[in-house]
Amino acid sequence: MTTVTYSIPNINCGHCVHTVTMEVGDLEGVQSVEASPETKTATIIFDTPATEESIKNLLTEINFPAMA
Repeated sequence: MTTVTYSIPNINCGHCVHTVTMEVGDLEGVQSVEASPETKTATIIFDTPATEESIKNLLTEINFPAMA
C-alpha cells in the first residue's frame, strides 16, 4: 500500500471534501481518502491498480488539481 498527501488549494468547504472523498474513493485500489479544508490537503491510501498518476488525473478532472 502507498500513502500520499497532496496539497489541494481548491478544497474550501465540506462539499469540496465530500466531492474529493467520493470521487477518489471510487477509484479501484483506493482504500482511504481523508481531505481537509483547514489544511487544504488530501491524504490517500491506495494499492494497485490505482496509481499516483490516475489519482492526480482524476483530481484535475473534478477541478481539484493536486500540488505535489
